[in-house]
Amino acid sequence: MRRPFIAGNWKMNTHRAEAIALAEGVVKAAAGVDGVDLAVCPPSCYLDAVGKALAGSKVLLGAQNMYFEKDGAFTGELSAAMLRDLGCTYVILGHSERRHILGETDALINKKVHAALAAGLIPILCVGELLAEREAGQTMSVIRRQFDGSLAGLSADQLKTVVIAYEPVWAIGTGKVATPQQAEEVHLALRKLIAERYNAAVADVVRIQYGGSVKPSNAADLLKQADIDGALVGGASLKADQFLGIVAGAL
Repeated sequence: MRRPFIAGNWKMNTHRAEAIALAEGVVKAAAGVDGVDLAVCPPSCYLDAVGKALAGSKVLLGAQNMYFEKDGAFTGELSAAMLRDLGCTYVILGHSERRHILGETDALINKKVHAALAAGLIPILCVGELLAEREAGQTMSVIRRQFDGSLAGLSADQLKTVVIAYEPVWAIGTGKVATPQQAEEVHLALRKLIAERYNAAVADVVRIQYGGSVKPSNAADLLKQADIDGALVGGASLKADQFLGIVAGAL
């Protein structure tokens, strides 16, 4: 039985005091929650402050990005070891905003995945199609390409530790959301893809989150689908009550 995992991606939002207050609010609200894994991913400049606010709680810390080199002349970048030093457990990699706005390729993301795993971080690897790709019937070809490229060279044991997040790009921050049936269709296809590339036992272990305008009002219907193991939450994670409302949908 895969344990549900709900993670909040705060993106480029909050100031320091707001980030601390939000983290404290999530910790307080989550105190009585059992049966689900929780994480928040604040902007990198607030990782230390948010990590201190989460200390001793069941809410774990994640980063929104990292670079694949261990150290060196890479101005503005953060290494996996730096994130570990700040107390991170997770790191989001391959988010559509980094793919489509900042031009990250599957090959670059793959290097980051390997570097994260080598440093003991758990990657949350994002995949998903654009609206034009969905309308052209290319959803699974896009997913396959991103899966193969971003996760190339991983052993079965390595893949078991990776979290995959299916985020249809057309549903991120738009207020649109894939129907539970649309989301489940892609999640099931991803699980079949894992079984094809590795085996059924690996496919049964890997957690696949859904992301894309998840809210308390639609979380339960999405999260009760057989192959949806949690959510990567954007805007709704910026308010503790909304975030925990989504968590409630997984229980």
